[in-house]
Amino acid sequence: MGIIDTVNRFFGKDPANSSKNVAKERLRLVLMHDRTDIPEAMMEALRVDLINVISKYMDIDKAALDVSLSKEAESVALVANIPVLRIRRNAI
Repeated sequence: MGIIDTVNRFFGKDPANSSKNVAKERLRLVLMHDRTDIPEAMMEALRVDLINVISKYMDIDKAALDVSLSKEAESVALVANIPVLRIRRNAI
């Protein structure tokens, strides 16, 4: 993390919520929808469901969670990058 990121976080500015990152995320969702023919609302619902289920067992960085679909040849793969902050040992 650079000094600028540290200063921005200190003053309450979250670079993850910058207009550039929001626009980038929207474009990513549009492109993903075009590639897989899955409605954006369904992808968002999938993302929310994943957060809810995984949060029962782990503390995760919800803002950095990335869920996408990758189309390869004749199949589609669900790809999830979920930063884990802490495992909940008493979840079971």
